[in-house]
Amino acid sequence: MHIDRQEIAHFAKDSSHWWDEKGPFAPLHRLNPVRLSYIRGQIERHFGGDGKSLKPFSALSVVDCGCGGGLVCEPMARLGAAVTGVDADAVAVTVATGHAAQSGLPITYHTGTTFDLVAEGRQFDVVLALEIAEHVPDLSAFIQSCADLCKPGGLMIISTLNRTPKSFALGIVAAEYILRWVPRGTHSWKKFIRPSELTRALGTCGLNVKDMQGLVFDPLAENGFRLSASDLDVNYFITAAR
Repeated sequence: MHIDRQEIAHFAKDSSHWWDEKGPFAPLHRLNPVRLSYIRGQIERHFGGDGKSLKPFSALSVVDCGCGGGLVCEPMARLGAAVTGVDADAVAVTVATGHAAQSGLPITYHTGTTFDLVAEGRQFDVVLALEIAEHVPDLSAFIQSCADLCKPGGLMIISTLNRTPKSFALGIVAAEYILRWVPRGTHSWKKFIRPSELTRALGTCGLNVKDMQGLVFDPLAENGFRLSASDLDVNYFITAAR
């Protein structure tokens, strides 16, 4: 079983609002600039390239696993990458496809899973798995499928939630019940993943962790989020190379 149908149904009910900056996906819009800054920095560090170029990733292929409405796919395409997005939510993929067409961006979207792309023999320079690992039914199998999609010498970037008392307080109680940033039931704290667990899963798949940083809510920061080298208690990124 590669997808959790309850999880898909939970997101699908809001999928028509992916590009509404004040809608149910507002937190993703707010953290997207910091997220994209981290992703771009890691890709440039690994592959090199001209940081001043308008399309620095024109030689790279990127897959966004669990792409939703395309909030990361579109900026990656604007940076020149050949972008593929895959999501099990057909409504999200329809929204993403339509928005990319309106924006004139040649992004390839698939309704399905990472396992479908593996079965097709697809591989990419960069594999993104952002805010999805905590929603999959089998973490080890999912990480293996992402590793299989990563070319030798390629890069995988994952963002997810740590399983700590602080993440329960902020990621569940505050975000879902007090601040109402995300719909109730969006996350299950038991499925949050400690960095040590994710590092072990990546190592099992032959990937070496190159970087780890936290994503911290900071009301004084632009859009309310910033990176932290030391605070991985709630949200965090891991970058690994194959």
